[in-house]
Amino acid sequence: MNTDTTPLPSHVRLVEVGPRDGLQNEKQPIPVADKVRLIEALAAAGVRHVEAGSFVSPKWVPQMAGSAEVFARIERRPGVVYSALTPNLKGLEAALEAGVQEVAVFAAASEAFSQKNINCSIAESLARFEPVMAAAQQQGVRVRGYISCVLGCPYDGEIDPARVASVARELDAMGCYEVSLGDTIGTGTPGKTRTLIDRVAREVPRERLAGHYHDTYGQALANVYASLLEGVAVFDASVAGLGGCPYAKGATGNVASEDVLYLLQGLGIETGIDLPALASAGQRISDLLGRPNGSRVARALLAARQ
Repeated sequence: MNTDTTPLPSHVRLVEVGPRDGLQNEKQPIPVADKVRLIEALAAAGVRHVEAGSFVSPKWVPQMAGSAEVFARIERRPGVVYSALTPNLKGLEAALEAGVQEVAVFAAASEAFSQKNINCSIAESLARFEPVMAAAQQQGVRVRGYISCVLGCPYDGEIDPARVASVARELDAMGCYEVSLGDTIGTGTPGKTRTLIDRVAREVPRERLAGHYHDTYGQALANVYASLLEGVAVFDASVAGLGGCPYAKGATGNVASEDVLYLLQGLGIETGIDLPALASAGQRISDLLGRPNGSRVARALLAARQ
C-alpha cells in the first residue's frame, strides 16, 4: 500500500458514464435527440472520454435502444473518445458499423452476480470476450474492461481482493488497455478500497487501473480520494449522479461527475473540464427526466447563480 506521503496524481482523466451507465438505469425512455444533446454538452464542457451508448439487446436494456443513431448524430470533437459497451461479438460488430472507436467489456468478481446478471460463470464470461478482443484488435479498436462487485456483492457479500485481482489479470492479458474496478453496490470504504487496489496492482499496473464508485452508502468520494492515494488517476463518474442502484431500493448510484471534479479541483489536480458548464449540462438532463439533480456540488453552484 502506498503511504500517505505519496504525491497525488497531477492530472486525472474522468470517464463520463452518464449517457450509458446513468441513463440505462433511468425509468423513462430518453429520445435520441436528448442523448445527443447531453453527449455534446459534456464534450463541450471539456470531458475527453464519454461512454455514449451500449450495443446490447433492447430487450434487456431498453434505454440503450438507438445507440447506433446516437453515434451517427453526435458531432465528434477532436481529442474526445466516444466509447460504447459491447458485451459480445454481435454487439461489437454493430458498434464497428456505427463507427465506434473504443469499446468496453464487463465481467464480475462475484460468481453469483455473474450468473444472475449475464447467466454464466466468470470463466465463461471471460471466454466470451476472446472473439470480441480478437476482432477489436484486428480493427484497431481499443478495449476497456470493467469488473463489477469488486468491494461487495448483493448475493455473495464480501469479495476477496485476490479474486478481483485474478479477473483483472485475465482482462489485462486479453488486451484491455485499462481495467475499471466497480463498486457496484456502493458498500466499499476507503480502507478496503486501498487494500483492493494494492492487491490488484500486483497483477495490473496502477496506471492501467480506474475507479468506478457508487454512492449508495455515501462513500464514493472518500473512495476516490483513497484511490488517488494509491496512485489511480482515472475515474468513472456520471453527470448529475444519473442512474440508480438496482440492488438497493431507493439508493443513489454512480458518483456525480461534478462532485468528483470539485474534489479534484480542491486538490489542485487538473482535468481540463469546466465545472459550471458540466453542472449546467447535468441540470438540463435532470430537468428533462423530471428528477432531482444528484450532484450536491451542482445544486450548490446553480443555487448560487440565482
